[in-house]
Amino acid sequence: MNKEYEFNKLTKRLRSLTGKAIHDYNMIEDNDTVMVCLSGGKDSYTMLDILMTLQKIAPIAFKIIAVNLDQGQPGFPKETLPNYLDNLHVEYKIITEDTYSTVKRIIPEGKTTCGLCSRLRRGILYRVAKEIGANKIALGHHRDDILETLFLNMFYGGKLKGMPPKLISDDGNNIIIRPLAYCNEKDIIKYTENKKFPIIPCNLCGQQPNLQRQAIKEMLQEWNKRFPGRIESMFRSLQNTVPSHLMDPSKYDFINLKTTGVAVENGDIAFDKEDFSQTINIISR
Repeated sequence: MNKEYEFNKLTKRLRSLTGKAIHDYNMIEDNDTVMVCLSGGKDSYTMLDILMTLQKIAPIAFKIIAVNLDQGQPGFPKETLPNYLDNLHVEYKIITEDTYSTVKRIIPEGKTTCGLCSRLRRGILYRVAKEIGANKIALGHHRDDILETLFLNMFYGGKLKGMPPKLISDDGNNIIIRPLAYCNEKDIIKYTENKKFPIIPCNLCGQQPNLQRQAIKEMLQEWNKRFPGRIESMFRSLQNTVPSHLMDPSKYDFINLKTTGVAVENGDIAFDKEDFSQTINIISR
């Protein structure tokens, strides 16, 4: 009974956070056709499952089409997803494109394949979205993915840049949404284990050791163990930016900055002791 109670709490939390993210960023509107990209991994299964539930109770009408890209990996279980989706009675489309051979031909053995694989996959999915009449493309990235991307860009790219919950696609023709943006990976793992989704491992890049993203993931996990609440605080900072207290002149007009004689709230706090008591109180609740 306790396990059932805990799973019901988990389900309610994931649905609530997904619904809040959709609302906060106006991800899905009335009469949208949402192409749900289903990889066969825990995140995309969870996203599809929750979106199908929200579809039944939402005050708006929207269509879901699940799409999987079979990239030609050796041993890919071709019947797993069709069987699963048939049982759900959801509309779906399976595309077969041998990007695996392309990636293996171009990328030297031992090098990271994720970048090229991702670019090839994106181009195909953009094309398919147009073919099926979808105006939104839903990806299964969650809160931890977003934070990891932020640190990857800072550590390796020299940019203060994350993974937005909603954006225009590279080709300019699609809106990309990430409904799980507020959900943490730990909850998704528990949800997946309980739902017993038929997980399909990625044989192309999933087993590569020492990836930069894995190093970032381990760093954040260690921080979370040592400093509970730090992950939540960092994530909130992505929604609470202060361009005047960063250093990008293209985002804030430092060049033409002039005094006005009027006091500025939170103006020059760089010289003062920071007060994080409010944040600490929120975290400790």
